[in-house]
Amino acid sequence: MGIADMTAVELSAAVRAGQITAVQAAEEMLACIEERDALYNCYVTVDRAGALEQAKEVQKQIEAGELTGPLAGVPVAVKDNLCTKGLRTTCASRMLGNFVPTYTAEAVTNLRKAGAVILGKTNMDEFAMGSTTETSAYGVTRNPWNREHVPGGSSGGSAAAVAAGECICALGSDTGGSIRQPAAFCGTVGMKPTYGTVSRYGLIAYGSSLDQIGPLTKDVRDCAAVLEAIASHDVKDSTSLQRQETDFMADGGCAGDAYRYSQRLSGRGIG
Repeated sequence: MGIADMTAVELSAAVRAGQITAVQAAEEMLACIEERDALYNCYVTVDRAGALEQAKEVQKQIEAGELTGPLAGVPVAVKDNLCTKGLRTTCASRMLGNFVPTYTAEAVTNLRKAGAVILGKTNMDEFAMGSTTETSAYGVTRNPWNREHVPGGSSGGSAAAVAAGECICALGSDTGGSIRQPAAFCGTVGMKPTYGTVSRYGLIAYGSSLDQIGPLTKDVRDCAAVLEAIASHDVKDSTSLQRQETDFMADGGCAGDAYRYSQRLSGRGIG
């Protein structure tokens, strides 16, 4: 199984076991982007130098025993309406074509704390106003299963990047279906978390009272892993919850049950 075919949990386990390195994982994903993205246009910005630098630091932390979670060393993508310090954030609009934030969205910060490596920023409907990822100022994103079809939206770049093997998992944002619909169109797992579970700090809002940041992944277990990493109380977001239960990967929980069921359906069967 190649790196691009692994789930986040599988890849992180391999990195932490020393079978591959975080740098090798990042390099393979960057190679996949270079090879495939002309076909699908999943990314607005690819941060090759930044991703490799992050991967080197993550590898050091893994070897020092400082990173032990299920996302350590995993290359991920981030929707281009989530602010990233020092890396342009366009909302797929020419209006923000040169906007480089001075701060990072809390959800992205939490991903980095978990050891994820940010590859770049994914395409979307401009300012998240759409459901096909055809309204981007940086071109239409194509569905990897059929390039004549749309990937859904507005998080279509994130969903298509996961489906095309151009990242292992991704973040999107959902106001009225902008994660869930492209997940369905691209054959990935996506969810809109309960309001307040994930901080909205650093998200350039479409409908602030409805927007939520959430995962787009290959399977349910990865979805739980990403949600567990990005969920946190944040004093910078007045609607953030002080949620007590955030162990979404627990075997006894609904994520564990859903993962086991999905594996039986896919033929990878576990007990």
